[in-house]
Amino acid sequence: MKERSLKSIAIPVIAVILCVVLYLSGYFQIIFAALIVLLASWIEYGRGAFKSLGFQRSNLKAIRLLVVAPLVAGMMFTLYWFVLIPVVTHLTGQPMDFSFFESYKGDLRGVLSLFPLIWISAAFGEEIVFRGYLMRQFIKFFGSSKASIVLNILLFGVLFGWIHMYQGLSGQIVTGIIGVLFATIFYVRKYDLWFNIAVHGFVDTIALVLVYFS
Repeated sequence: MKERSLKSIAIPVIAVILCVVLYLSGYFQIIFAALIVLLASWIEYGRGAFKSLGFQRSNLKAIRLLVVAPLVAGMMFTLYWFVLIPVVTHLTGQPMDFSFFESYKGDLRGVLSLFPLIWISAAFGEEIVFRGYLMRQFIKFFGSSKASIVLNILLFGVLFGWIHMYQGLSGQIVTGIIGVLFATIFYVRKYDLWFNIAVHGFVDTIALVLVYFS
């Protein structure tokens, strides 16, 4: 029991430290962080690693992932584009920095090459790290009381916004709010990571289409 308890504490701490070191080194990529937490989950839970993150076969239902998730994604993107961006940029006086995507405007080949990357890195990678691993580990350490859940959602929403600093101050705030929404969905859906990945992927797909059409 003591050995198992030590493992359940040490492994997550080491995984988080490795991700932080990777970030501070300047070579941080979310896919690398996802690989780290996947390995940490496998060491801690063995065959139950994927289940511990929220990957459950019972949640692999086409109507949820291909109908409900795109509808939720559409509502989230509408909120993002027509409400959050105008309000936040008005309050900060700073426009969001979309310069990273400038080269993809009207570039069909570039957009198509970016498409699998956003699903692998953003949809799968970010959801595995922030929702599947960090949120679940937070609950393991601090419980599932209302105060703990609220702090959990807000904390990793803020952190999610922070790693998007390349979008400027307004981008960090807007993305942080979106991160809070993703975290809330994850909690309300009883830690269904498949659903979160689908919603995230469709949100980014809508954004990518708009990038192409300028």
